[in-house]
Amino acid sequence: MDLTEQINQLEADLAELGSLLETAERSRVKEVLRLEQKKVEKEIAVKRKQKEQQVKREADPAASKATYTVKITNYAWDQSEKFVKIYLTLKDVHKIPSENVEVTFKEGSFSVLVKDLDGKNHQMTLLNLLFPIDVEESCKKIKTDMLLVMCKKQTLKKWECLTKLEKQSKEKDKPTVDENAEPSDGLINMLKKIYSDGDDDMKRTINKVWTESQEKKLKGEDMMDL
Repeated sequence: MDLTEQINQLEADLAELGSLLETAERSRVKEVLRLEQKKVEKEIAVKRKQKEQQVKREADPAASKATYTVKITNYAWDQSEKFVKIYLTLKDVHKIPSENVEVTFKEGSFSVLVKDLDGKNHQMTLLNLLFPIDVEESCKKIKTDMLLVMCKKQTLKKWECLTKLEKQSKEKDKPTVDENAEPSDGLINMLKKIYSDGDDDMKRTINKVWTESQEKKLKGEDMMDL
């Protein structure tokens, strides 16, 4: 069903709702019909805008064609027992034709291509997913100003991050434990890491603590010499 036919069907629905509203007597029924009227009116407005964009593209394909591609960087994720969900913030994505939104799933990755949104193509690829996904059961959902990518888990494992690379990075940052090392060595190593990663205030604080501890240590040794 093309956009013109969709608009015609919605307008027929709106006309019938108007007729029902005129004959309705109970206030609760009238309220339900008014709410449905507003919903249909919004759908018609969206479809008409899509139709206008379609007419412009057909009239002048060169003018409406997206000239460049940008990477999607604004996203968040969470998970349920069965799905890993990636939320991509894309203003007005719900207003473009759904066929302009392409999501390709593979067992270990997925890619997104949103065509001709605000004069640009928008792209994202996520490789090396932490665990394999079910390609057939994964899907996309277009919401207001948002694209939801639903990756179906092959197993019910909880994901601690999205990709294997992220997991490797987290494991690399974990302090290593040497069973033969002195307990103080672990503290010194941890302080070194905090120092190297810290800002100027943190470095000044650690230097102060270190200096004071060395002074106390020297005073203790002087007392022992006496």
